[in-house]
Amino acid sequence: MLLLLQLLSLLRELTAESPWGLPVVADGPASLAKVVMAELADLKLENKPWPGGTHSLHYHYLALSEPGPGLPQFLAVGYVDDQPFIHYDSRVDRAKPQAPWMAAVDTQYWETETQKQRAWAKVQQVETWTVMGYHNQSSGTHSTQRTFGCEIQEDGRTSSFWQFGFDGQDHLSLDLETLSWVSAKPVAVQTKRWWETERCYAEYDKAYLEGLCLTSLHRYLELGSQSLTRKEPPKVQVTRHTAEDGSITLRCWARGFYPRDISLSWWLGEEELVQETEYVETRPGGDGTYQTWAAVRVPARMENGYICHVQHSSLNHTLTVAWEAPSHQWITSAKVISIIFTITFLLVAGVLIFIKQYSQGGEEPHNSQNPMSVEAAQLLC
Repeated sequence: MLLLLQLLSLLRELTAESPWGLPVVADGPASLAKVVMAELADLKLENKPWPGGTHSLHYHYLALSEPGPGLPQFLAVGYVDDQPFIHYDSRVDRAKPQAPWMAAVDTQYWETETQKQRAWAKVQQVETWTVMGYHNQSSGTHSTQRTFGCEIQEDGRTSSFWQFGFDGQDHLSLDLETLSWVSAKPVAVQTKRWWETERCYAEYDKAYLEGLCLTSLHRYLELGSQSLTRKEPPKVQVTRHTAEDGSITLRCWARGFYPRDISLSWWLGEEELVQETEYVETRPGGDGTYQTWAAVRVPARMENGYICHVQHSSLNHTLTVAWEAPSHQWITSAKVISIIFTITFLLVAGVLIFIKQYSQGGEEPHNSQNPMSVEAAQLLC
């Protein structure tokens, strides 16, 4: 999108400045954006098969009105499949790689990205102070957040989003179907009206998200193919939990898998328990893989009839896992060990008391009538 804005800035028919501080060129920007983005989008189809699985490209921008010590005024991070690959900090003022596979990119790329982020830093600072005014705030630390990105699923379907927030709360979002800004709260209507003064900026965002974003995603997947298109099978475990009211829940855990897409389901015989199952969103595991779980409540002593089904692109079949009760043999062994330990402790305690009394009394052990010796003998009975 910024590439287009740079091209537009070269045109001489400049008639106004947008609310974002970017050029407005009569009625031309939207049309030019569509043409250029369409050409860029077509590039991904020429001898470039799309990698399997679902993949996404997201950017997160943060601007602070009055950053505290050690904090940047503007921060930008780009993610491919939830893995950071680019980072810009206004204190350092350079775009830098965040993934090993980005080391192969030439210096011109980083120079261009640095210029783009500098431009966004200026734009978002204006936005931050303007929205602060709408909230009757003229000082203090406040923030704006911009998040946008695109995703392509395994079946080829694509989706995208664009959102803007103030102080960590939703403010505006872009409806890509109607090309209109949607306000999340009454005060955001003022920002909506501000941005609606130049419709071409919604056109820019739509063209970027549905064109260049997907093209860029394909490029990054090629650069990081060994990491981003790898397949790691899930490690699956079923755990049993008892609540205070006595109800029992079985939880099916899947950890350490990649890519993100996975299906967990609970079955009782031939019936899938869709309504009875509680799901959580799949989330990063912190090591480049993902984790998630699905839970179901079960009657007491009926746990073995419930089976967790797991489907993932790394598996050539549906994995089925049931809860495994602790081994009876292990429980018996634990009890035996506990009894042996208790007997050993009592024997040692008795011997120590016996020795102590013998050393203090100076008599033969069999003649001692010390009450402590009697107590020790009772302990051994």
